[in-house]
Amino acid sequence: MHIRYKALMEKLGVQFKDLKILDLAFVHKSYLNEHRDLKNQHNERMEFLGDAVLELVVTEYLYQKYPQEEEGVLTNWRSALVKGKHLAEIAVELDLGLYLYLSRGEERSGGRKKNYILANTLEALIGAIYLDQGYGAIHQFADNFILGRLNNILEQGHHIDAKSRVQEIAQELLGVTPEYVFISEAGPDHNKVFTMALYLGKEKVSEGSGSSKQKAEQEAALAGLRTKQWEHVKLSTDN
Repeated sequence: MHIRYKALMEKLGVQFKDLKILDLAFVHKSYLNEHRDLKNQHNERMEFLGDAVLELVVTEYLYQKYPQEEEGVLTNWRSALVKGKHLAEIAVELDLGLYLYLSRGEERSGGRKKNYILANTLEALIGAIYLDQGYGAIHQFADNFILGRLNNILEQGHHIDAKSRVQEIAQELLGVTPEYVFISEAGPDHNKVFTMALYLGKEKVSEGSGSSKQKAEQEAALAGLRTKQWEHVKLSTDN
């Protein structure tokens, strides 16, 4: 098992004391369908823990680093840093997909490259690091792989609440309120993918997909901003 994770631990700069904890971080729930002897030994509880620990570390960093910024601004920045798409990009850089334990069906469907699975796996890995190495190690992980990306996120506008922005612009420029319409859902219960469409009046502007309807709406809104070329629109309410 040590050989299996040797390259990953070198990238992380972390030497796990208990490799069973690290191994569990990569057990996708679908794997248990074909390995029922494992019972509930999958990574979702660890993912739950990692999500909370990461959010605390990022919150603490932003609070200390930007003392002049208001709560609402910091909330948007934190959301951008810990959002699934961003975490999936980091997971790809760390090659986390290589280590996943998946069912044959999930393997065939390209599970090792699915953004939501990769993002969840990164959160599980963070939970594993926390359990094995403690809170300080998460600070170091965040410094190395997450926090330094904030400037790029701000430059690209990824910190913007896309749904709120679409609503503000649509109401001021067009006098309409955006509507999000359910298109489809796919996948097993533990890995649903929802697709939602953004409508402005009768015009279907864009679609987005995500692991919940809310996330799919956000992706549809982001796509809508690009489609309408509204990324840099200035409104009368903007400072």
